[in-house]
Amino acid sequence: MDELDERIQAAAKKRARAEKAFNDADAELRALLVEGRAANKGPSHMAKLTGFTREWVAKIAPLSKS
Repeated sequence: MDELDERIQAAAKKRARAEKAFNDADAELRALLVEGRAANKGPSHMAKLTGFTREWVAKIAPLSKS
């Protein structure tokens, strides 16, 4: 394996770690948004906290029908 192969392999590993970190953080945020809706926090409020749109927050954490 030459130096370019090693750099490609290292970059692929780095990308895989970054993807896992993103997916973990995304899952945590989505769970917290659902928890926030259950605690009667509105999508507009949580959108301000996260920097995401109100519509995105409402899609991820719709108002519970129960």
